[in-house]
Amino acid sequence: MKPNERFFSFEEDFRDPYARDRDRVLHCSSFRRLEYKTQVFLNHEGDYFRTRLTHSLEVSQIARTLSRMLALNETLAEVIALSHDLGHTPFGHVGGDELDKLLKADGRSLGFEHNFQSFRVLTKLEKRYKDFDGLNLTFATLEGVLKHSYPYKKPFLEGLDQRFDLEKHPSLEAMVVDHADEIAYTSHDIDDGIKYGLITFNDLLEDELCLRVDEVVQKEGVKRDEKLYRHRFVAGLIKLLVEDFIENSKEGAKMYRQDIPICTALDAQEKLPVGFSKETATQLKKLKKLLLKKLYKHEKIARKMYAGKKCIQGLYSAFNDDRDLLPPHQKELFDLRNKQRVIADYIAAMTDRYAMKTYHEIYGFTL
Repeated sequence: MKPNERFFSFEEDFRDPYARDRDRVLHCSSFRRLEYKTQVFLNHEGDYFRTRLTHSLEVSQIARTLSRMLALNETLAEVIALSHDLGHTPFGHVGGDELDKLLKADGRSLGFEHNFQSFRVLTKLEKRYKDFDGLNLTFATLEGVLKHSYPYKKPFLEGLDQRFDLEKHPSLEAMVVDHADEIAYTSHDIDDGIKYGLITFNDLLEDELCLRVDEVVQKEGVKRDEKLYRHRFVAGLIKLLVEDFIENSKEGAKMYRQDIPICTALDAQEKLPVGFSKETATQLKKLKKLLLKKLYKHEKIARKMYAGKKCIQGLYSAFNDDRDLLPPHQKELFDLRNKQRVIADYIAAMTDRYAMKTYHEIYGFTL
């Protein structure tokens, strides 16, 4: 991205600035590739399971609801939500973790981090204009993607443009997206985990938060052994978390005018003005620990993720050994950027199935 201020300007357009940002994100290639990137279950496991694309859509829906109920800018929250996972690698978090290790081992101290990669996708890696890189988005959108996850000061952000002040909180809409993300992945990972048979309601109903949801579902007249119970449970969990967030955030949201989306006066050391109640936040943290133990570390998930990690390692090694394995455009970028970063950007942009297909073409066997 050239230092030409264009991503701060509002051009003549019949849309409002954040609607224009949203449309540019929806039409970019990185957004389309999310359809075949892993959330928890590899895409080829079945058509039912969430992908990065469906996850982003669910986060967007929840973020819009929360923003609307708190009189915030719904469209700004929507575009941050749709953009927040654009930097994810194939094979979920394990792919990003492996790229991070590989880059650091090669002397690239900044490593790899998917939130920052999402920012790089929006400002550098997508190319839609002749004179500069990126999608030409507003400052509030870019800041929201970069800083939607607290805390903001991280080693790989050293030297970042000072306008993205890491000592300040981002917009309330960015904070809303962070919590919407948490609501979405907690609920839909439970849904997918139950569907796939990796976790049971017997496991979940040891948890306080799940018992609160179960009580609501039981009052609806839906029994635990009914097929409908899973759907009502997931809907009930989302409803409980959404309502708790709204109720606990009303006063904090009132502190800021709706037409000023950036909290320029709020230091990052200050408590977030929006969030869950203390009780629910504590219970949600315990539920996530239970899911880590019972679901995310399940042997079937671990084996698939290990295969994904080996795929990332193999591709990175091959592209480093022989540049002719890369497409012409990536080889041209070697003259402009660091070789390892170009390779990491190329791998990070791959879908799961394209990464596996490329691995097979290079090594002659499937994982």
